Amino acid sequence: MTVIFHIARRADWLLAPGAGSYAAASLATEGFIHCSTAAQVVATANRLFRAQRDLVLLRIDTGKVNVEIRYENLDGGAELYPHVYGALAIDCITAAHEFAPRGDGTFEMPLLD
Repeated sequence: MTVIFHIARRADWLLAPGAGSYAAASLATEGFIHCSTAAQVVATANRLFRAQRDLVLLRIDTGKVNVEIRYENLDGGAELYPHVYGALAIDCITAAHEFAPRGDGTFEMPLLD
């Protein structure tokens, strides 16, 4: 099983089960949902979400995703990030982990089950 991760606002995630799928705001504005590999999560969180609270880290089983996933870097860098080109069915999200910053506002990878 290949796993990727998405950092979501808790309020957005809580609406997803009732909707039957999860779609980040970026799906409407950019055409895809930004994701990260396990190795990229902390750097992404520290760069884009520093000191933000009320976040969850969604674990996504790529084998269950029924839309296109592209590994790309649209900013011109060398590191490739997984982008999901469609809404995520609830069953492909296998866990939602609490994702709170430390006291200094930085993140660390939570213990994953």
